[in-house]
Amino acid sequence: MSALRMKVKAMTLTLAVAGMLAAGTASASLTGFQTYVGNVGYSADGFGSTSQNGTISASVPVGSTVLAAYLYTGYYNGGSGIEGTTLDGNAVSFGSLVPNTTACCSIGSARADVTSIVKPKIDTGLGGVYDFSINESSSLQDGEALVVVYSNPSLPIATFGIVDGFASVTGDSTQINFANPLNKATPEFFAEMFLGINFSCCSQKSTVKVNGTTITENAGNNDDGLGGISNGQLITVGGYDDPFSSLMPTYEGDHERYNLVDYITNGDTQIKVDTFNASQDDNIFLAGFYVYGKAGVNAPPPPTNAVPEPSSLVLMGLGLAGLGAIRRRKNSK
Repeated sequence: MSALRMKVKAMTLTLAVAGMLAAGTASASLTGFQTYVGNVGYSADGFGSTSQNGTISASVPVGSTVLAAYLYTGYYNGGSGIEGTTLDGNAVSFGSLVPNTTACCSIGSARADVTSIVKPKIDTGLGGVYDFSINESSSLQDGEALVVVYSNPSLPIATFGIVDGFASVTGDSTQINFANPLNKATPEFFAEMFLGINFSCCSQKSTVKVNGTTITENAGNNDDGLGGISNGQLITVGGYDDPFSSLMPTYEGDHERYNLVDYITNGDTQIKVDTFNASQDDNIFLAGFYVYGKAGVNAPPPPTNAVPEPSSLVLMGLGLAGLGAIRRRKNSK
């Protein structure tokens, strides 16, 4: 075990027993939070630094309208003092802390709705990459993830689903159900997944399977930490500026963003993702699924006659349970 990890474990607090969280906050276990169906797209990005301030970004094309924006923070040793965090100089109001009760080191996350901060800047912008200043209020914050969901009439009908909370390190499964059998011959067909993981470094890693195929044994690492390996910047998020990870990537080459198309067979009506983390000391606090067509995540398939018109958007609750423990990698952006 590395000197860093030994030091971290020596500093840890006793894990709290999981409790029920108030409505509107991220819930215990990786759980469905929101689903967006229509001409939708998304952007994800991560940030971590021991200086506790820097920039987190969103990539959104011109002509888009922001539907929602969420800022997550990952923490260790209990995460006290996160309440003073700001985004573009605006106070961020996080919901209840969500401790990962299946892992070590009192690690966890919290979520804030930052739509009111992000939407005016993007909706009136010229498209492209939008930067937002971030200032953490606690040295116990590993970093942040920014997820922006938008509509754009040029996009095909698609589904974007967010799950958050924490993934059990002993293993979990998630499934995406489709209204109609999948046809990969459709020119616009796509299916992708990204993960957000904190307290992540030092060759600790997780395995991910898609429809029974192992696609990585090296998920994790502190890719979005700006200053090397140290507590307070151990975070990785599969972001808009990350390439898709190759099949069975190296630890450094796993970017927590995955193209699922090759693991789908024509005629499938479901994509199933299984995860497992042997070292039991990372926190998978966030996962996003972006798929062509109308889908549900760990929910019954939507009716085939309910696909919205190209200009319409439907926001639905997600009935999704657990995605599994997935872990670290090293490259800093």
